[in-house]
Amino acid sequence: MSGPDPRPACLLLDLDGTLLDIAPRPEAVRVPDGLVATLEAVGRRLEGAVALVSGRPIGELDRLLSPLRTAAAGVHGAELRRRPEGPVERRPAPAALERARALLAATQLPAGVLVEDKQVALAIHWRTAPEPPRALLDRLGALVHEAEGALEAVAGKAVFELRPAGLDKGEAVRALLAVPPFAGRLPVFVGDDTTDEDAFRAVEQAGGVALPVGPAPPGGRPAVFAGPERVRAWLARIAAGGPILPVDERDGAEVRG
Repeated sequence: MSGPDPRPACLLLDLDGTLLDIAPRPEAVRVPDGLVATLEAVGRRLEGAVALVSGRPIGELDRLLSPLRTAAAGVHGAELRRRPEGPVERRPAPAALERARALLAATQLPAGVLVEDKQVALAIHWRTAPEPPRALLDRLGALVHEAEGALEAVAGKAVFELRPAGLDKGEAVRALLAVPPFAGRLPVFVGDDTTDEDAFRAVEQAGGVALPVGPAPPGGRPAVFAGPERVRAWLARIAAGGPILPVDERDGAEVRG
Protein backbone atom coordinates (compact mmCIF):
# COMPACT_ATOMS: atom_id res chain seq x y z
CA MET A 1 0.00 0.00 0.00
CA SER A 2 1.53 3.30 -1.09
CA GLY A 3 1.80 6.27 1.24
CA PRO A 4 0.95 9.92 0.67
CA ASP A 5 2.24 11.54 -2.52
CA PRO A 6 5.58 13.14 -1.59
CA ARG A 7 5.37 15.88 -4.23
CA PRO A 8 4.77 19.46 -3.07
CA ALA A 9 1.36 20.66 -4.20
CA CYS A 10 0.27 23.26 -6.71
CA LEU A 11 -3.20 24.78 -6.73
CA LEU A 12 -5.32 25.45 -9.81
CA LEU A 13 -8.49 27.34 -8.98
CA ASP A 14 -11.68 28.20 -10.80
CA LEU A 15 -13.14 31.61 -9.89
CA ASP A 16 -16.93 31.98 -10.19
CA GLY A 17 -18.76 29.49 -8.00
CA THR A 18 -15.45 28.36 -6.49
CA LEU A 19 -13.62 31.36 -5.01
CA LEU A 20 -16.46 33.82 -5.55
CA ASP A 21 -20.16 33.37 -4.91
CA ILE A 22 -22.25 33.28 -8.07
CA ALA A 23 -23.95 36.59 -8.93
CA PRO A 24 -27.00 37.24 -11.14
CA ARG A 25 -24.72 38.91 -13.70
CA PRO A 26 -20.99 38.32 -14.31
CA GLU A 27 -20.12 41.95 -13.56
CA ALA A 28 -21.99 41.85 -10.23
CA VAL A 29 -19.66 39.42 -8.45
CA ARG A 30 -18.12 40.60 -5.20
CA VAL A 31 -14.59 39.79 -4.07
CA PRO A 32 -14.79 39.18 -0.30
CA ASP A 33 -12.52 41.18 1.97
CA GLY A 34 -9.31 39.33 2.65
CA LEU A 35 -9.46 36.94 -0.31
CA VAL A 36 -6.67 38.63 -2.28
CA ALA A 37 -4.41 38.69 0.78
CA THR A 38 -5.19 35.01 1.40
CA LEU A 39 -4.30 34.06 -2.17
CA GLU A 40 -1.09 36.07 -1.96
CA ALA A 41 -0.14 34.22 1.24
CA VAL A 42 -0.95 30.84 -0.30
CA GLY A 43 1.14 31.76 -3.33
CA ARG A 44 4.11 32.61 -1.15
CA ARG A 45 3.78 29.33 0.72
CA LEU A 46 3.64 27.35 -2.53
CA GLU A 47 6.50 29.30 -4.15
CA GLY A 48 4.16 30.78 -6.75
CA ALA A 49 2.51 27.50 -7.73
CA VAL A 50 -1.03 28.91 -7.78
CA ALA A 51 -3.00 29.52 -10.98
CA LEU A 52 -6.49 30.69 -11.86
CA VAL A 53 -8.30 28.63 -14.51
CA SER A 54 -11.51 30.43 -15.42
CA GLY A 55 -14.12 31.06 -18.05
CA ARG A 56 -13.44 34.78 -17.65
CA PRO A 57 -10.77 36.57 -19.71
CA ILE A 58 -7.44 36.95 -17.93
CA GLY A 59 -7.80 40.73 -17.96
CA GLU A 60 -10.95 40.39 -15.85
CA LEU A 61 -9.18 38.08 -13.42
CA ASP A 62 -6.45 40.69 -12.95
CA ARG A 63 -9.00 43.47 -12.48
CA LEU A 64 -11.13 41.58 -9.98
CA LEU A 65 -8.21 40.38 -7.87
CA SER A 66 -5.89 43.39 -8.23
CA PRO A 67 -3.07 43.71 -7.29
CA LEU A 68 -2.74 39.91 -7.43
CA ARG A 69 -1.39 38.40 -10.63
CA THR A 70 -0.94 34.68 -11.12
CA ALA A 71 -0.31 32.26 -13.89
CA ALA A 72 -3.73 31.88 -15.48
CA ALA A 73 -5.93 30.34 -18.14
CA GLY A 74 -8.87 32.42 -19.32
CA VAL A 75 -11.94 31.75 -21.46
CA HIS A 76 -11.62 28.01 -20.74
CA GLY A 77 -8.13 27.87 -22.22
CA ALA A 78 -8.52 30.25 -25.17
CA GLU A 79 -6.14 32.50 -23.21
CA LEU A 80 -3.05 31.30 -21.37
CA ARG A 81 -0.49 33.10 -19.21
CA ARG A 82 2.19 30.68 -18.10
CA ARG A 83 3.73 32.96 -15.46
CA PRO A 84 2.38 36.01 -13.61
CA GLU A 85 4.33 38.63 -15.57
CA GLY A 86 4.37 36.73 -18.84
CA PRO A 87 2.43 37.46 -22.03
CA VAL A 88 -1.14 36.34 -22.60
CA GLU A 89 -1.31 33.82 -25.43
CA ARG A 90 -4.68 33.92 -27.24
CA ARG A 91 -6.26 31.35 -29.53
CA PRO A 92 -7.56 33.09 -32.67
CA ALA A 93 -11.34 33.24 -32.93
CA PRO A 94 -12.88 31.38 -35.89
CA ALA A 95 -14.93 33.27 -38.47
CA ALA A 96 -18.02 31.38 -37.28
CA LEU A 97 -17.80 33.24 -33.97
CA GLU A 98 -18.23 36.54 -35.81
CA ARG A 99 -21.39 35.16 -37.44
CA ALA A 100 -22.69 34.25 -34.00
CA ARG A 101 -21.84 37.74 -32.74
CA ALA A 102 -23.79 39.28 -35.62
CA LEU A 103 -26.75 36.99 -34.99
CA LEU A 104 -26.86 37.98 -31.32
CA ALA A 105 -26.53 41.68 -32.15
CA ALA A 106 -29.56 41.43 -34.42
CA THR A 107 -31.67 39.48 -31.90
CA GLN A 108 -34.07 40.94 -29.35
CA LEU A 109 -33.00 39.06 -26.24
CA PRO A 110 -35.69 37.75 -23.88
CA ALA A 111 -35.98 39.39 -20.47
CA GLY A 112 -33.22 38.29 -18.12
CA VAL A 113 -30.97 37.00 -20.91
CA LEU A 114 -27.62 38.68 -21.55
CA VAL A 115 -24.62 38.17 -23.77
CA GLU A 116 -21.06 38.27 -22.42
CA ASP A 117 -18.58 38.98 -25.22
CA LYS A 118 -15.14 37.60 -24.34
CA GLN A 119 -13.65 38.40 -27.79
CA VAL A 120 -12.53 34.81 -28.32
CA ALA A 121 -15.82 33.37 -27.02
CA LEU A 122 -19.46 34.35 -26.47
CA ALA A 123 -21.50 33.38 -23.42
CA ILE A 124 -25.30 33.60 -23.17
CA HIS A 125 -26.48 33.85 -19.55
CA TRP A 126 -30.04 33.44 -18.26
CA ARG A 127 -29.59 33.21 -14.49
CA THR A 128 -32.32 35.85 -13.90
CA ALA A 129 -34.61 34.74 -16.75
CA PRO A 130 -37.77 32.72 -16.04
CA GLU A 131 -36.60 29.97 -18.41
CA PRO A 132 -33.78 29.19 -20.84
CA PRO A 133 -34.00 31.02 -24.21
CA ARG A 134 -34.61 27.78 -26.09
CA ALA A 135 -35.30 29.30 -29.53
CA LEU A 136 -32.09 31.33 -29.39
CA LEU A 137 -30.09 28.34 -28.19
CA ASP A 138 -31.46 26.26 -31.07
CA ARG A 139 -30.36 28.92 -33.57
CA LEU A 140 -26.88 29.04 -32.05
CA GLY A 141 -26.69 25.26 -32.06
CA ALA A 142 -27.49 25.26 -35.77
CA LEU A 143 -24.73 27.79 -36.34
CA VAL A 144 -22.26 25.55 -34.50
CA HIS A 145 -23.29 22.66 -36.74
CA GLU A 146 -22.77 24.82 -39.85
CA ALA A 147 -19.28 25.79 -38.63
CA GLU A 148 -18.14 22.22 -39.42
CA GLY A 149 -15.92 21.72 -36.41
CA ALA A 150 -14.49 25.23 -36.05
CA LEU A 151 -16.82 26.19 -33.20
CA GLU A 152 -18.22 24.31 -30.24
CA ALA A 153 -20.91 24.94 -27.66
CA VAL A 154 -20.58 24.21 -23.96
CA ALA A 155 -23.49 24.34 -21.52
CA GLY A 156 -23.02 25.27 -17.86
CA LYS A 157 -25.15 26.52 -14.99
CA ALA A 158 -27.63 28.84 -16.75
CA VAL A 159 -25.03 29.62 -19.41
CA PHE A 160 -24.37 28.52 -22.99
CA GLU A 161 -20.96 29.35 -24.39
CA LEU A 162 -19.62 29.37 -27.94
CA ARG A 163 -15.84 29.01 -28.24
CA PRO A 164 -13.19 27.81 -30.69
CA ALA A 165 -13.22 24.05 -30.97
CA GLY A 166 -10.47 21.90 -29.54
CA LEU A 167 -9.74 23.69 -26.31
CA ASP A 168 -10.90 23.25 -22.74
CA LYS A 169 -9.75 23.72 -19.15
CA GLY A 170 -8.08 20.32 -19.22
CA GLU A 171 -5.75 21.39 -22.03
CA ALA A 172 -5.02 24.60 -20.13
CA VAL A 173 -4.16 22.66 -16.99
CA ARG A 174 -1.83 20.35 -18.90
CA ALA A 175 -0.06 23.38 -20.41
CA LEU A 176 0.47 24.91 -16.95
CA LEU A 177 1.68 21.63 -15.45
CA ALA A 178 4.43 21.48 -18.08
CA VAL A 179 6.18 24.65 -16.85
CA PRO A 180 7.73 25.86 -13.58
CA PRO A 181 6.72 26.23 -10.83
CA PHE A 182 3.92 23.71 -11.52
CA ALA A 183 5.96 21.00 -13.23
CA GLY A 184 6.72 18.06 -10.96
CA ARG A 185 4.20 19.06 -8.30
CA LEU A 186 1.03 17.34 -7.12
CA PRO A 187 -1.76 19.21 -8.96
CA VAL A 188 -4.92 20.07 -7.02
CA PHE A 189 -7.83 21.55 -8.99
CA VAL A 190 -10.88 23.14 -7.38
CA GLY A 191 -13.99 23.85 -9.48
CA ASP A 192 -17.76 23.76 -9.53
CA ASP A 193 -19.16 23.71 -13.08
CA THR A 194 -19.40 21.53 -16.18
CA THR A 195 -16.33 23.06 -17.82
CA ASP A 196 -14.26 22.12 -14.75
CA GLU A 197 -14.75 18.40 -15.41
CA ASP A 198 -12.06 18.51 -18.12
CA ALA A 199 -9.64 20.02 -15.59
CA PHE A 200 -10.58 17.40 -12.99
CA ARG A 201 -9.70 14.64 -15.43
CA ALA A 202 -6.43 16.36 -16.38
CA VAL A 203 -5.16 16.58 -12.79
CA GLU A 204 -6.29 13.02 -12.05
CA GLN A 205 -4.38 11.78 -15.10
CA ALA A 206 -1.33 13.56 -13.64
CA GLY A 207 -1.82 11.74 -10.34
CA GLY A 208 -3.38 14.80 -8.75
CA VAL A 209 -6.55 15.56 -6.85
CA ALA A 210 -9.92 16.97 -7.97
CA LEU A 211 -11.86 18.92 -5.35
CA PRO A 212 -15.43 19.59 -6.53
CA VAL A 213 -17.46 22.45 -5.09
CA GLY A 214 -21.19 22.10 -4.33
CA PRO A 215 -24.02 22.24 -4.27
CA ALA A 216 -24.06 20.48 -7.68
CA PRO A 217 -20.55 19.60 -8.95
CA PRO A 218 -20.11 18.38 -12.53
CA GLY A 219 -20.09 14.76 -13.57
CA GLY A 220 -22.15 13.60 -10.59
CA ARG A 221 -19.10 13.93 -8.34
CA PRO A 222 -19.68 14.34 -4.59
CA ALA A 223 -18.89 17.81 -3.33
CA VAL A 224 -15.76 18.20 -1.22
CA PHE A 225 -16.68 21.82 -0.43
CA ALA A 226 -20.24 22.91 0.26
CA GLY A 227 -19.65 26.21 -1.55
CA PRO A 228 -17.22 29.09 -2.11
CA GLU A 229 -17.29 30.17 1.52
CA ARG A 230 -15.84 26.79 2.53
CA VAL A 231 -13.19 27.01 -0.22
CA ARG A 232 -12.13 30.40 1.11
CA ALA A 233 -11.95 29.03 4.66
CA TRP A 234 -9.75 26.16 3.44
CA LEU A 235 -7.42 28.59 1.66
CA ALA A 236 -7.21 30.72 4.81
CA ARG A 237 -6.12 27.65 6.75
CA ILE A 238 -3.45 26.92 4.12
CA ALA A 239 -2.26 30.54 4.28
CA ALA A 240 -1.91 30.15 8.06
CA GLY A 241 0.25 27.04 7.67
CA GLY A 242 -2.43 24.34 7.71
CA PRO A 243 -2.44 21.24 5.48
CA ILE A 244 -3.52 21.39 1.86
CA LEU A 245 -4.69 17.78 1.96
CA PRO A 246 -6.71 16.16 3.34
CA VAL A 247 -9.52 18.71 3.29
CA ASP A 248 -11.38 19.20 6.58
CA GLU A 249 -14.42 16.90 6.34
CA ARG A 250 -16.64 19.71 7.66
CA ASP A 251 -16.11 21.69 4.46
CA GLY A 252 -18.49 19.41 2.58
CA ALA A 253 -20.81 18.45 5.41
CA GLU A 254 -23.67 20.62 4.17
CA VAL A 255 -23.90 18.76 0.87
CA ARG A 256 -23.04 15.24 1.94
CA GLY A 257 -26.19 14.94 4.03
